[in-house]
Amino acid sequence: MFFRADYIPTSEGWLYLAVVIDLYSRKVVGWSIAEHMTTPLVNDALFMALKTRSVQEQLIWHTDRGSQYASDSHRELLAEYGILQSMSRRGNGYDNAVAESFFHSLKTELTHHMKFETRRQAHQSIFEYIEVFYNRQRLHSFSNYMSPVDFENLLLLNEMRA
Repeated sequence: MFFRADYIPTSEGWLYLAVVIDLYSRKVVGWSIAEHMTTPLVNDALFMALKTRSVQEQLIWHTDRGSQYASDSHRELLAEYGILQSMSRRGNGYDNAVAESFFHSLKTELTHHMKFETRRQAHQSIFEYIEVFYNRQRLHSFSNYMSPVDFENLLLLNEMRA
């Protein structure tokens, strides 16, 4: 899984969005929004991902080198679930290209075209972008121009047939 957080401007101030992306399907499997870039923001996104995915093998959790990911509570959460932590090399955005691509899409398809008056308005728009559009409708060249949900469903169907 890949992880990254970024900021969303509103007239009330910044919101921070943290996302967890499944590397195989490109589906956003966990996300969290808060007014501050803190450890609870990243832990909440990871916990959401863990509730929607069963960890059956060694899970690799790739992040940048932010202090949130090195915090005691974050490392304890990783240890509790047996997750191996991987961090990007200093100053190398290519190490987290999948997450960088998601945020580029979010900005060009949503946030650069809207002026959010309230944090609540931004939260609702981001919810709809992730849960309705990005995961279920947006086509990805990586997955043969299927949405992440359709790609995963096809995988499940093929596994059931095998």
